[in-house]
Amino acid sequence: MIRPNPSPSPSQTYGAALCALALTAAAGFAAPGGAILDPGEVLGRQTFWDNRDFGWYAENIPLFESPDAELDTTYYYRWDLMTKHLVYGSPADGYAFTEFIDRPFWSGTYGAISCPSGLQLADIRWFRDPRFARDYTAYWFRVPGAQPRRYSSWLADSAWGVHRVHPSREWIVDLLGDLIENYRGWEGERWDEARKMFWQIGHDDGMETNINSRQTQDGFRGAPGFRPTMNAYLYADALAIARVARLAGKAEVAEEFEGKAAHLKAMVQDQLWDPDRQFFFHMFRDDEEKDGHQVKAGTLTHESGQFAGADHGRELIGYVPWQFNLPDRGYESAWKFLMDPYYFYAPFGPTTVERNDPMFLIAKNCCVWSSNSWPYATAQTLKAMANLLQRYEQAHVDRADYYKLLRIFALTHRKDGKPYLAEALNPDTGSFAGHDAYNHSEHYFHSCFIDLVVTGLAGVEPGDGGALAIDPLAPPDWDYFALDALPYRGRTLSVIWDRDGRRYGRGSGLRVFADGEEIGSSAKLGRIEVSVPAAPEPTLAELKPQRFNYAANNSGAPYPRVRTSATADGSPRDKLNDGQYWYLLSPPNRWVAAADGDPAIAGIDFGITRTIDTVKVYVLDDGEGGAVRAPKAMRLEQWAGGEWQPVEGSAWDPPEPQGHRANTARFPGIATPRLRVVFERPAPDAAVGASEIEAWGPGSLPLPEPKPAEGNLALNKTGEGFPKASASHTSKWDTPAEANDGVVQYRAEPRNRWTSYESPNDSDWLAVDFGAEREFRAIHLHLYDDRGGVQTPQNYALEYWDGEAWREILNQRRDPAKPAGGTVNEIVFPAVKASRVRAVFQHAGNARSGVTEFAVWEKPPGE
Repeated sequence: MIRPNPSPSPSQTYGAALCALALTAAAGFAAPGGAILDPGEVLGRQTFWDNRDFGWYAENIPLFESPDAELDTTYYYRWDLMTKHLVYGSPADGYAFTEFIDRPFWSGTYGAISCPSGLQLADIRWFRDPRFARDYTAYWFRVPGAQPRRYSSWLADSAWGVHRVHPSREWIVDLLGDLIENYRGWEGERWDEARKMFWQIGHDDGMETNINSRQTQDGFRGAPGFRPTMNAYLYADALAIARVARLAGKAEVAEEFEGKAAHLKAMVQDQLWDPDRQFFFHMFRDDEEKDGHQVKAGTLTHESGQFAGADHGRELIGYVPWQFNLPDRGYESAWKFLMDPYYFYAPFGPTTVERNDPMFLIAKNCCVWSSNSWPYATAQTLKAMANLLQRYEQAHVDRADYYKLLRIFALTHRKDGKPYLAEALNPDTGSFAGHDAYNHSEHYFHSCFIDLVVTGLAGVEPGDGGALAIDPLAPPDWDYFALDALPYRGRTLSVIWDRDGRRYGRGSGLRVFADGEEIGSSAKLGRIEVSVPAAPEPTLAELKPQRFNYAANNSGAPYPRVRTSATADGSPRDKLNDGQYWYLLSPPNRWVAAADGDPAIAGIDFGITRTIDTVKVYVLDDGEGGAVRAPKAMRLEQWAGGEWQPVEGSAWDPPEPQGHRANTARFPGIATPRLRVVFERPAPDAAVGASEIEAWGPGSLPLPEPKPAEGNLALNKTGEGFPKASASHTSKWDTPAEANDGVVQYRAEPRNRWTSYESPNDSDWLAVDFGAEREFRAIHLHLYDDRGGVQTPQNYALEYWDGEAWREILNQRRDPAKPAGGTVNEIVFPAVKASRVRAVFQHAGNARSGVTEFAVWEKPPGE
């Protein structure tokens, strides 16, 4: 517990306040039987929290403490970071996770990207609620637009990793067909029959601008090569598929994939290992030429080309085979380079390329792996290192080295002394400068850390049955550590090291507990094996969701729809139901009520009657001096009998609104088409708002769907006849007809948009011709913004054709007041009669404007 000083500093005062808040919030949580650590006390030691829902943490995450306060801080920061990336995609799909919190245009459905999926799932599986990991695993195969092979990944191995922690034979066997189909997809796209290996380019391996790509004509993307990464990933996937097939009783399938794994193992060791340089390398698939230098097909890095014969070329990707225990004994000499400053070791490293390589480059901009410190590669290397130490015999690195490198990794999670992580950093200074441009990679989820603590430092090695090995890599001079409330095979585990038994009062030495009962111990800090009591495995029927968040909308469909009072600039209302929440000012994910609008109201129109019994409001509070404060009170209302009525029996937890956490109202189930929250401001001019609103209730899939919104005069699903869309300029990749086809798609793929990309004009228009005069009172502009060549316009004008000239539509009420990309811009006005209407966009700088849907309404929807 934090002890206040006689004259506490502001940070100490704040920390003490958080500690008290954590203790209070976690107090109502029933800790698992035999709990070692107190959630409120442990969580309250940290002062960085953005998400302060301490009761939720106490219920959902395993707790950890050690003598290393910096390591502990990073451990808990990573859980906070994951809450920023957690997305409730839809009632049908459940949960997913993003890589970038802002969901860039190249991401898939719900903002997920396959490149870090394996490392993400390694951490996510340690949530105590297995639904997060199971949903995200299934997402890659069953959600349209998920793009599982957009980047290299090891999804079958990851699925097996989830099954090891949260076993369900029916669940994993049900995925077998998906896992096989994905593997066949890789074979069709990336298999080289001549070399009998998989090829990949650096960009699609997540590793742009590397020392191999820079020797080709496309230095950013690279050229095809046989990489230790890709072939190790698919080796691991083949083994995982074989294991699932064995469970399913499909021996022929298992033997087929066991054969594939054995072949890839042999090829990696025979073809990608250089015995002279004692390392695994990239091999070029084709002849490549750059600046007059020729790289020959079939040669490893620096075996040909400008630097032929150089005794360098080692990249961290050479350690990836050990991430999956691929190499046989005899290749361990590669590890002598890791902790050597002449090669990979750095104060904030390791470096992605050995220090004295002729192409070594610490870049001040993103996506250069030649050799900035890259959290993704660092996490892979640490996982490989843990496997080496726990499963191989060698004398090149030891357990002290693992802790040293893990601690360095923990300390790289800092910016201005506060927990933070971006895409890359300078390995010598730890600076993220140049790598964390605004709204790019803040609090980046492209690596793992929790799993490195659980399976490495604490040594919990998940297996395929009840037998469990515990082999901690924690420093032998530590007097204590505890990993508590860890989910494993339906049990709750605790692993503690207490040298003299006085810290935890459970006896001295290394001790392991399951549901509070001791199942193994050792006087020394070393490997022990225990047997975890069997627990019933859930069936597929039991895993089907029974409760749903009916508010979430990530499809752009008309319903469920957010309805609010006046909105402050820069806080689009649909942030309230995008399934994602965080409380940062930069970048934001928030709706804020306009300061001059009273009352402040935010609600959800379901478009159909839903049964709701729980509402969660993720309240904003920017703190003393901040523009947005937690409301004084909140009132929950339902639409019934043609009017708004109080929701009877609703009680808020906590009783008074608190920011940076979910404020939850539970009540007897009500059937209603709409709900809303009325915020009472803490002061007359105070701004209030929320990051997310969830509305939960029972149900079963498939859910009844709302009827399509009626009255869109611009809608033309076929593109034939009228209404007809046209534009002053249209990009060669786009079409005006997709701007009035009823499809809203803010992502780049699958493409559905009109843009004026590459237009020579400073402004361009998009028009809809109805073919006859129509009366309308509202327009919805769904603006497309890829943050590149197409961006939110500086402004727009709405005009109608009066038969002779274009006239401005008068007395507009715009929400939001300023144009906002990636969301709907709603404009309401007195009735206008015209045969044509258009939006004229004033472009922002050198970017051009775009629209994914232009809807014209007889009356404002929902009126």
